[in-house]
Amino acid sequence: MKYRKLGETGLDVSVIGLGTEYLNRKSRKTVVSVVHEAIERGVNYFDLIFAFPEYRDNFGAAFKRYRDKIIIAGHVGCAETNGQYRLSRDVKENGMLFLDLLSRLHTDYVDILMIQMVNAFESYDRVMKPGGLMELAQRFKKEGKARFIGISGHHPLGVMRFIEGSNIDVLMFPINLAWDFIPGRKEVLQSCDSKGIGVVGMKIFAGGRLFQRKESRLISPAQCINYVLSQPAVSTTVPGVRNSKQLRAALHFLEATDAEKEFNSIIKDLQEDLKGNCIYCNHCLPCPVGIDIGRVIQVVDKTVCNMSDNSQADYKVLREKRNFYYPGRIRTSRSHFKGLSIKASECNECGVCMERCPFDVDVISKMKQAVKLFDMKN
Repeated sequence: MKYRKLGETGLDVSVIGLGTEYLNRKSRKTVVSVVHEAIERGVNYFDLIFAFPEYRDNFGAAFKRYRDKIIIAGHVGCAETNGQYRLSRDVKENGMLFLDLLSRLHTDYVDILMIQMVNAFESYDRVMKPGGLMELAQRFKKEGKARFIGISGHHPLGVMRFIEGSNIDVLMFPINLAWDFIPGRKEVLQSCDSKGIGVVGMKIFAGGRLFQRKESRLISPAQCINYVLSQPAVSTTVPGVRNSKQLRAALHFLEATDAEKEFNSIIKDLQEDLKGNCIYCNHCLPCPVGIDIGRVIQVVDKTVCNMSDNSQADYKVLREKRNFYYPGRIRTSRSHFKGLSIKASECNECGVCMERCPFDVDVISKMKQAVKLFDMKN
């Protein structure tokens, strides 16, 4: 494993960390196995994003006896309602949830306390106001419950005010080959570099979409990771994996040849805006009527893909690559759609999900598409 300084924190972080989103709702055995293998391979940076009790308990079990060997980034700014992810700016609620995180992880502190999802320009005012989340984070830091403070966000305008105000030590930001050209991203990284803010690259596979491309030349995790680590201020990456097989695919970067990691020859083919494409991150939740939006759209997208006109041979190769790397893969069928507790047909088109979505997905149209597709299958 290779290590880099995380900005000016003085922490040495592994260039490949672990994103844990897709280990949510996995068995404790799977979580422990993946985490232990990662640590044995030199991974020391772990990003814990959710507030779900079972998810936190599983990582508490996995980190047992390893606390002095790892760096934990724990988040405030999110909660859960009936098992669904929910963005929260309630200071009291976040304070209790952070203490719950420490308790379930059996630790007295996190290394990085992340304030989650500061996407809108106005997020700065809300987080920085007296008695807001930044004040909460700073209090926990003063009490020794957090060593450094960071934010996560998807949009340049949302994060730049924090960077310019020098209010943070760490930024977690989406960086991948497909989004190279999107305005403002380069400026974010250059500003972090000049101010000594450590950058954690997330969404490095664009939610798995980089592995679904139909071109004959498929993209590898090593190329994606190499691209992210070549960007200014980037200290580590947090690929999301759902099992040991995907972990090993990401860690292959460490032994890959220069030819395997080379990305310049393919980057021109990836200059496409993914705006409007769901990556199933569920930042749109909670749905007022309880629809599991990310899962519904995932079923729709994969059903449409399976209905494509690819030749059998070409499609088999694409499917195998996509299924191996694609986080949160599910087999699509009418039974899976029927298995969703709340159907897309319950959508009342309130638009709340679209206001929350970092990627401008037309969720309402996707729900209509789901109804049409699966009505056809009935």
